[in-house]
Amino acid sequence: MKKRFFILTLMLSMLLGVSAIETLAQKRRPVLRPASKQPAPPVKYYKVNAGTVIRVRMNDTLSSKTAKVGDRFTVTVTEPVYSNNGLVVIPVGSTITGRVDSVVPAKKGGKPGQIDVSFVSVKLPNGQVRAINGSLTALESEDAKSDEEGTVSGDRMKHRKVIFIGGGGAGGAIIGAAVGGGKGAVIGGIIGAGAGLLGERLTKGEEAEVKPNTEFGVYLNQAIYMPKWN
Repeated sequence: MKKRFFILTLMLSMLLGVSAIETLAQKRRPVLRPASKQPAPPVKYYKVNAGTVIRVRMNDTLSSKTAKVGDRFTVTVTEPVYSNNGLVVIPVGSTITGRVDSVVPAKKGGKPGQIDVSFVSVKLPNGQVRAINGSLTALESEDAKSDEEGTVSGDRMKHRKVIFIGGGGAGGAIIGAAVGGGKGAVIGGIIGAGAGLLGERLTKGEEAEVKPNTEFGVYLNQAIYMPKWN
């Protein structure tokens, strides 16, 4: 009897000892916490100077006969834009949104139609959008120079107000500078079809119509800061 009691007591003590050891191990077991997330490195922005001209191609159709103030349109960037230190910040295929600021339909008496536009934002292929302050400009060798990286800088255009005016032939348009009293003085090249007899066409009061695939420049009135394009 005593032997049996001794064995039972010993077994109970062993069980209590094992339980105590497990409890102690659980208390000493380190608590696993989720790894803290490392903060993302700050995005670096690179400057594109005011006066830079971005080569673009028209995506929509604008006509002085139907356009209204506030209408939006888009153009596609055809050559990469580089920052001051030579990094691509606006790749080919980016889109720039333009806005119609004023419209003057063609009138009798030989007054051609006019469309005044500005450019308000650029959208990169990855969806990022940045506000810009841009104006219309021509891509003439005397008025805009392209460097080896494809970025164009304006010369004489920077002090002129440039608009689309009718007279390019077949409903096309030319780029002109608004000179006092809202009259257009031709300073750019033909961007519509047909370049001959320009003076005669301007007397016919044609509408200014800018068609898809028409190429021209967007002049940056203010510097912009963009991240490097990967």
